[in-house]
Amino acid sequence: MTTTAYIFGIVSSGLVVIAVFELLRRRQVRERHAVWWVIASLFALLVSIFPSLLDWVAKAVGVAAPINLGFFVTIVILFLLSVQHGAEFTNLEEKTRALAEQSAFLRQRVEALEGRLDITAAQPENEQGGKPDAGADAEPPDAGVHSDARPERQNHDEPHHKTH
Repeated sequence: MTTTAYIFGIVSSGLVVIAVFELLRRRQVRERHAVWWVIASLFALLVSIFPSLLDWVAKAVGVAAPINLGFFVTIVILFLLSVQHGAEFTNLEEKTRALAEQSAFLRQRVEALEGRLDITAAQPENEQGGKPDAGADAEPPDAGVHSDARPERQNHDEPHHKTH
């Protein structure tokens, strides 16, 4: 191996190690997702610093060409990454489905409650025959009594509690 190739291998694998740890530090990658990237980058750095280590391991395992062992280890790491991401994807897919069902249920419930509010808001007008009351600005006789429905909700974030 030439000196240039040796230095290039060390620098490039060192940059990969730094990049992985920087992504972890910035929290752009979670620890459980970065485990295999850290292992792969440290493996690449170790092999680039000590190229004879790959030769020694290849002979110990019985692999004829050391580069084939490097490719095999890389493929295994990528396979494990794929399995991990597949499991995460399945988990997130189930959570997304459950949240979509819950959201649809809550939307249906809100629409039903808004429909009931619209009906109760329209009832006083129908009971009075649609004619405005002369004392419309005056307080209604049962102002101190809690009603089951409010004609208009000003704050839509406020929960509507029904009491009987």
